[in-house]
Amino acid sequence: MSTQTAEAKVKNTGKHVDVPGKPEDWVPAGDLQEVVTLEEMQKLPRETIFMTGSEAARESIRRANVDMAIAYPITPQSETMQQAGYLFDEGYIKDYYRAEEEIGTMSAISGASRAGVRSLTATSGPGLMRGQEAIASWPGARTPIVMLNMCRVINTPLAIQPDNIEISFLLNTGMLVMHAENQQDFFDWPLIAFIVSEEVDVTLPCTVSVDGFFVTHARGNVSMCDQKYKIPPRDGWRNAVPSMDNENPPARISRDAPIQKSNFISYHMHASWQQEVFAAMDRSAKYFDKYLGGLIEVVNPGADEMIIASGAAVSQAREAVRQEGEKGNKVGLIKVKTIRPWPRQQIIEAAKHAKTILVPEFNQAGWLHKEICTTLYGHCSATIYNGPRVFGGMTMPTELILDWLKEIREKSTSGSFFVPEKSLV
Repeated sequence: MSTQTAEAKVKNTGKHVDVPGKPEDWVPAGDLQEVVTLEEMQKLPRETIFMTGSEAARESIRRANVDMAIAYPITPQSETMQQAGYLFDEGYIKDYYRAEEEIGTMSAISGASRAGVRSLTATSGPGLMRGQEAIASWPGARTPIVMLNMCRVINTPLAIQPDNIEISFLLNTGMLVMHAENQQDFFDWPLIAFIVSEEVDVTLPCTVSVDGFFVTHARGNVSMCDQKYKIPPRDGWRNAVPSMDNENPPARISRDAPIQKSNFISYHMHASWQQEVFAAMDRSAKYFDKYLGGLIEVVNPGADEMIIASGAAVSQAREAVRQEGEKGNKVGLIKVKTIRPWPRQQIIEAAKHAKTILVPEFNQAGWLHKEICTTLYGHCSATIYNGPRVFGGMTMPTELILDWLKEIREKSTSGSFFVPEKSLV
């Protein structure tokens, strides 16, 4: 925690007086931070620290100027939001509480966001499924909530292991979806998510999803600026729709609203509202491109063999590309950073020359493979292989990707058409 300064104490208006468990002269640590723009923060000197993904998320939240955080514990999310509780105690988060269950969490955080404050929540797997009814209402309500999603198994038999099939349930809600590769992304991207989601021509919720355990509980190098800095607060009046004035609420919020009636006007209103939500998603692309340095990352552009991946699968693909390079084989890699907005044109440009494409995933459904096939249809003559895929908590050894590449080459040379029937080896 930063050392209190006389200047900071003078700035303290008394709103923190008599805080239970705190001394009379206590000043929230967040009040001692210096506000800088996200562009400025990205250029500040950085220190590299070896930490878990949960710790990286904590440090991101510390610098995010969060007004309200609400969550219900579920593995592997619990550790991150436990540490958010420590940030609240130190004064980096203005208010925080543990909800009673997930649909209550997602409803409550929606109310906070509608009131115009910067709002954060987090969940995992079955928790996301339970809160989905409320989550699906966020985009239409134009609430710029940031939700950290630590992916895990949702299928029966139930397990707590890594599996990112839940991302597929968010793709058509109107929500912005980022899929982080590693601990560094899990520090950088929540800050970006807050700024982009709160842009007036966006005003949409954003999830920063990450593969649980592989990232949340494993350690990696994370470079970050000093904790004395934070991004600017949310401007609650700079939205696509007005914030709710809770001190002077409207007499009628939605009773007999025109959009709820069964007539042509209501259908037209609802359809046009959905169109605007997805148009706002498209508009977010320019901001993500600015802060992420591109919606995709391309390694070895122009290679005949390409791997397209998102999340933790990117790390495994990177190592496969490196090992193939040592053998003299040029294999390309496309890292997809944002799933929504979907970087369609960028992927077409990066992959249109390819002859072979692999799409490794940590889920049974192959949702990324479906997106890639739809995008490249008519733009690329490559054979797009549905895998390798692992799920239910299984790891994806680099050797699995290398074996697929080897078998594809051998079958291609022999003239046999190769279509793997199973993702698991």
